Amino acid sequence: MEIINMKEEIQNYFMQLQDAICEALEQTDGVAKFKEDAWQRDGGGGGRTRVIANGNIIEKGGVNFSAVHGKTPAKILEALSLPESNFFATGVSIVIHPSNPFVPIIHMNVRYFEMSNGTYWFGGGIDLTPHYVQDEDAKWFHQQLKNACDKHDLGYYPKFKTWADDYFYIPHRKETRGVGGIFFDHLKETDGISKKQLFDFVKEIGNSFAGIYTTLMQKNATKTFTDENKKWQFLRRGRYVEFNLVYDKGTKFGLDTDGRTESILMSLPPVANWDYNVEVKENSEEEKTLSKLVKGIAWI
Repeated sequence: MEIINMKEEIQNYFMQLQDAICEALEQTDGVAKFKEDAWQRDGGGGGRTRVIANGNIIEKGGVNFSAVHGKTPAKILEALSLPESNFFATGVSIVIHPSNPFVPIIHMNVRYFEMSNGTYWFGGGIDLTPHYVQDEDAKWFHQQLKNACDKHDLGYYPKFKTWADDYFYIPHRKETRGVGGIFFDHLKETDGISKKQLFDFVKEIGNSFAGIYTTLMQKNATKTFTDENKKWQFLRRGRYVEFNLVYDKGTKFGLDTDGRTESILMSLPPVANWDYNVEVKENSEEEKTLSKLVKGIAWI
């Protein structure tokens, strides 16, 4: 198989994707603007961290681009059972924490990784973490992802949906982080599937983000909420923190490759709570939400 060198093309696309998503989120929020922090990595490469805060809808969020390179850290080589070589990694990573408890948290990451020995792969995905699970929104969200996947391979959505259910899971809580989405990793050229086709799929997922999330923002941002709703939101944010710091591979990869700590931990919410031994009321909206934080729900 011929491995096509597309490094520059992929990097340029991710930079353009960051621009487009930031513009769409600013327009929909209507108040807050992104602030950019351009940075350089000592070992090679750098990125553009863009953060947004205190908006009309978005309380805190980030849309990050990075393209880093250099000697592959020993921890990565050991984890992947690979020989010593240099690496190049680029991608866009997004987490948005809204103010209104009825607007869901969303996460997306699309990325590309290659090594000087010829090893390469694409990875990424989108998942939704509602503080209150609304069936209508969850079904619509999954349908958008299925539509995007089906343009490239009818087997992608069921496979990557199951992968997301398994990945975005908090074992010590025995619950999923949210209603899932899709997750994929180590996608590389195989017989019948070219590197360009894989890149086209990754672009499809990246390009779908703005339309999906701005729709959910507009639909839910004006809903009224109570102090109890906010209290629940902070507890659910705590679960988000637990997953990102204990299980998220992207967080670990960033720290293991001497990444920029501020950019890596951008995913954490501005305020989160950990109340002791919380018990929800029977038949409450909170109990209904917990009942749907399980693997294997067929949303569509």
